[in-house]
Amino acid sequence: MKRPTSTATAARPAVEPDADPARARAQAQPQVQAPARAPVQASPAPTPARLPAADVPRPRADAVRNRERILTAAREAFVEFGSAAPFDEVARRAGIGNATLYRHFPDRPTLVHHVVLFTMARVTASAEASLAEEPDAFAALCRFTHEAADERIGALCPMLSDGFDGEHPELLAAGTALEAAVVTLLATGQDAGLVRADIGVGDLMVALSQLSRPLPGTACLDTDRFAHRHLQLFLDGLRAPARSELPGSAATLDDLRQKTM
Repeated sequence: MKRPTSTATAARPAVEPDADPARARAQAQPQVQAPARAPVQASPAPTPARLPAADVPRPRADAVRNRERILTAAREAFVEFGSAAPFDEVARRAGIGNATLYRHFPDRPTLVHHVVLFTMARVTASAEASLAEEPDAFAALCRFTHEAADERIGALCPMLSDGFDGEHPELLAAGTALEAAVVTLLATGQDAGLVRADIGVGDLMVALSQLSRPLPGTACLDTDRFAHRHLQLFLDGLRAPARSELPGSAATLDDLRQKTM
């Protein structure tokens, strides 16, 4: 005898189950559209890193010392022998070999150029320091004159010789600085009534050069012990009020540049 079929069961519609439950859940949920992504911009190229100042190569200390030793020795030799002083003599005085000398200064014009620059810079610094540190302008003039003699200012004489490139920009700048410093020093003393008014910077420079170097072509080389004595006699003659009238007109640096002295 057959069992009767349930009416409820027969009325239920047949539903085919989904084989993938995950897909079924996705279909049942509302679809959300993903926001549009902004276009990717290329990054700028990195800027090359700059080396700090401390990483910039500096001259070795021994090279700096050798260079200054050479310039000092050459300055001495030029005062004694003129700018034609032998390179061997310069190297001997500097305590170095000829190879080291030529490595720094390959030829005579280069050496002369740098000796003149070296001397001008040191004399300029002396004039400025003297005026700034001494109690009055005449004391400053005296200090400067003695220090300039010790700096062998006579080494500047090659500037008056033929063949010297006095129009080099470095030399023009150094000359302008030196002239300004010495003119200011002398003018300050004259304005204060401490220095006679009938002299010029050229008078001072000529006297310095002549009194601080040996006479050429003579054996009178050991004159340093007299130089400062004679310089002081000269300085006493510059005091105001003047005790005499000077012949001619005051010498200027332009007079010296014209090589008429």
